[in-house]
Amino acid sequence: MSILTEEQARAILTKVVALSKADECTAQLTGSIDGNIRFALNNISTSGVITNSDLAVQVAFGKRVGTATINQFDDASLERVVRRAEDLARLAPENPEFVPAVAKQVYKPSPTFSAATAAIDPEYRAKVAGDSITACKAEKLIAAGFLQDGQSYVAFANSKGNFGYQRASSMDYTCTVRSEDGRGSGWVGRSLQDSSAFSASTDIRTGIRKASASVDARALEPGKYTVILEPAAAAGLISFMMNFFDARQADEGRSFLSKKGGGNKVGEQVYDPRVNFTADPWAPGAAVMPWDEEGLPREAMPIIKDGKIVNLNYSRYWAQKQGKRAVGSPGNLLMAGGTKSTADLIRGTERGILVSRTWYIRMVDPQTVLLTGLTRDGTFYIENGEIKYPVKNFRFNESPVIMLNNIDELGKPVRVAGDESSLVMMIPPMKLRDFTFTSLSDAV
Repeated sequence: MSILTEEQARAILTKVVALSKADECTAQLTGSIDGNIRFALNNISTSGVITNSDLAVQVAFGKRVGTATINQFDDASLERVVRRAEDLARLAPENPEFVPAVAKQVYKPSPTFSAATAAIDPEYRAKVAGDSITACKAEKLIAAGFLQDGQSYVAFANSKGNFGYQRASSMDYTCTVRSEDGRGSGWVGRSLQDSSAFSASTDIRTGIRKASASVDARALEPGKYTVILEPAAAAGLISFMMNFFDARQADEGRSFLSKKGGGNKVGEQVYDPRVNFTADPWAPGAAVMPWDEEGLPREAMPIIKDGKIVNLNYSRYWAQKQGKRAVGSPGNLLMAGGTKSTADLIRGTERGILVSRTWYIRMVDPQTVLLTGLTRDGTFYIENGEIKYPVKNFRFNESPVIMLNNIDELGKPVRVAGDESSLVMMIPPMKLRDFTFTSLSDAV
């Protein structure tokens, strides 16, 4: 019963809502089938399939809210979970920020489901691992990677007549390639909705090239450098920044988007005019559910336009308090760019550093979004449009806000997974000036 049809889900949810004696009731069903395979030291280590189904029931008596969950859907179990939620609600203190359940909505379906991805089986996973390992062995390199794939559905209904149902699929592949002596490291990652666009035997070549080329890294003095951040490297910093696009944080003075004297910086120039971010649940290759966690319909909308802040994320409570219209919180982040690849940006660089990947990123100062982190898995010196030699990894101290004011050029956006958020992201490679490296790192 992991993946229910719309009719099956509707029947269960209708029954649950009818059972409730509370002032209002919202019920949500989720189910998933997730597969994975892991390999290390050029050998498969683990694999498996996990199925899961859950029903969450939230009820309210006035401003007293209770929630209960269960994974059994017979009539007695449905009755039990509803009563449990009601018992908890009666015991709960009033929530001063309570907002009633959303009224009946109309949701425009988004292309979140791929039959090809849903059909991935153990043979497919084994082939991905085998193709990765075989290619690395042939070059006397060592592969360690992980493939996870899944299909899922979400269905919900409430006592105000609202209902939603949609299926989704996704797959994520990562592989770290190391030289046998451990002195060289490369990495490749793909995040896709449709697995038919994926070939491990092709993509692994990126990790192989970087692992082979990163041996015998030289030390460069820390300082400010022109850098080319590959999309995966840039996404780590940008996803941190997007955590501060909450209107309440900004209005209450807890964000870099807070305005001196009160309020927020909507309408103000914060970034280079070439910086444009949008959210669009129907974006090809980056589609997300057409509703957010509260059941509000998502919309295609600008977030940053020509470097100016256009929209912040309002919870329904804060929107009501501030007299704003509540819109579904974004599920993806699409950054505009150009047409050039990373290789094209390298060819146009006189001197700089190529950063393949950033990791272990931590916050230093929330008011400026100053972050610290490390480069890894292939850092190279560029001279006269060519990669000249590998360099030792750096620790950086940099704010993505400053970074996005120091743009020289943007390339073609690709889909990446954000490290610090659940957002689906389309991020371009970017050429930036004055990126701050503060010290060297001996890790590869």
